[in-house]
Amino acid sequence: MPKALFYSSKDRPLNAHLNGRSCKNGALKPAYNTKMTKQFLQNPPSDTHKLGEFELIRDIFKTRAEQMMKAKPQHAPLLGIGDDGAVIICHPNEQLVITTDMLVADRHFFADADPYLVGKKSLAVNLSDLAAMGAKPTGFTLALALPKQKEAWLHGFANGLFDLADRFDCHLIGGDTCQGPLTISISAFGMVPNGQAIKRSGAQVGDSIWVSGELGDARLALGCIRKEWSLDLDTEELNRINQRLHSPLPRVALGIALRGIATAALDVSDGLLGDLRHILEASHLGAKINLDALPRSTVLRRQSEAIQYQCAASGGDDYELCFTANPNQHDNIVRLSKELGLPLTCIGQITEVQNESLLILEDGEGIPLSPEKSQALQRSFDHFRD
Repeated sequence: MPKALFYSSKDRPLNAHLNGRSCKNGALKPAYNTKMTKQFLQNPPSDTHKLGEFELIRDIFKTRAEQMMKAKPQHAPLLGIGDDGAVIICHPNEQLVITTDMLVADRHFFADADPYLVGKKSLAVNLSDLAAMGAKPTGFTLALALPKQKEAWLHGFANGLFDLADRFDCHLIGGDTCQGPLTISISAFGMVPNGQAIKRSGAQVGDSIWVSGELGDARLALGCIRKEWSLDLDTEELNRINQRLHSPLPRVALGIALRGIATAALDVSDGLLGDLRHILEASHLGAKINLDALPRSTVLRRQSEAIQYQCAASGGDDYELCFTANPNQHDNIVRLSKELGLPLTCIGQITEVQNESLLILEDGEGIPLSPEKSQALQRSFDHFRD
């Protein structure tokens, strides 16, 4: 309800900043960046309890939303925040794609994590869903439950949120606020030409399976924070994996370019293999995956094979796109990779279901993994289990 403000959950915690210290012997500890923008630093705000709901909306969110509408009127909604509902224009040759994600403090992110990064990632995970559908972002709503937070937190959150929104011409058009445990729920809207949305159910036998970017760095960073492994990473390496965990970039341009090329797609949020199963189940097919083909950073490749497989195959929080395509699209995909400056890697093939097993995992020599190892890697994050 826009008059009050704003309105596939992503599942890996948005943890605190790594502080640049070595992860060796589990010494790495979370650290938090509370730096705000110059405007905020010059005008430190007061506590939110001094603001009512409508003043909060006006001073922090509504003003920013209106500024963006004026700066980019060609992408703005017909009617945004201020009425009982927003009005957006839908052209007759386009279809509307809608997605919703919820982030809960101390479940998806630490309650005292950098609010700028929390705001940025809260929108990024939604735009990643739109990218997987081949949709161009147009707007979003934000529902925000807040305890007695500092107004400083809200300014930092809004800065991160609008920085990403501005980058993708995605307007805040409404939503709601209330007091309660810190919870962020965003619904994002995107447009796609009629009949060109990329669904999970379109994979065909013989299709190649592709993934964008590199996998596993976000999970490696999380493992450092949790002290799961004894690793020896320098500051530059820590900064790199930290960036992947806290500030993912939704592959919007790729998703739009895959219209007419990909037969099925989704974004990798809960772990590659667990997410890929959604395509297989929707398409009623199986797949064969070469684990050694999974694209990994130089940082991850320096770790043990077990850690590499765990992070890249089932780690989650990558927000890359996994898609299937007919083999005759190979040259088009290679050309697309060069145009976008984004690695696109073929990691396997769609098959018929074999012996009631959706996924057959093989090592670099084509040898299938044992059922126990295969099952362990296919276990993705579950809110009510993990």
